[in-house]
Amino acid sequence: MEDKILEIAGELFLTLGFKSVTMDDIASKMGISKKTLYKYFSNKITLINATTASFQNSIEKAISFVKSQNYNAIEEEFAVKAIFDEMFKNAKDSPMFQLKKYYPETYGLLMERELRMFRECNIDNLTKGIDQKLYRSDIKKEVVSGFFFTIIHQVFESDSFLNMQEIIKAEYEVLEYHIRAIATEKGIKELEKQLEIINKK
Repeated sequence: MEDKILEIAGELFLTLGFKSVTMDDIASKMGISKKTLYKYFSNKITLINATTASFQNSIEKAISFVKSQNYNAIEEEFAVKAIFDEMFKNAKDSPMFQLKKYYPETYGLLMERELRMFRECNIDNLTKGIDQKLYRSDIKKEVVSGFFFTIIHQVFESDSFLNMQEIIKAEYEVLEYHIRAIATEKGIKELEKQLEIINKK
């Protein structure tokens, strides 16, 4: 039951917004009483915390799967990006912006884990790209990773975009910007190949 609550609550939070969805909405959607819902989650904040943790666990598992597929470093970056596209395609607007505005404590907890996960994933990707001669060997991995994280999250936390589709498009532009800044000639060719695939979708 708890997993089903997290699944349904997650869908509602993304499509309608964390602020808008009530415990009544979730109970109604599931066809259960609010009393039953409160047996598993004592309040909305507890449920939001559990839901965002569940999102992150799903993302981590998906990224681990991508990394097991033996993609080259640039293919891997686009495959990871596709995970986020799929997960948030039905979102009303940026979940990060909503959390930062309405639930700052939850946002803070989320960002601690997010930063750690992003850094580990990105440093690993940069190392792989250098080994594969797709990225320049002289890049400072920690610095580059920090730049990338800052820019991508600025997009995700911004209220400048009208909807999630605009955010997704902007994130692809950031990814292209990131890779062009560090790629070798071989890497640029692979980047152009991935962009061509994306543009055909």
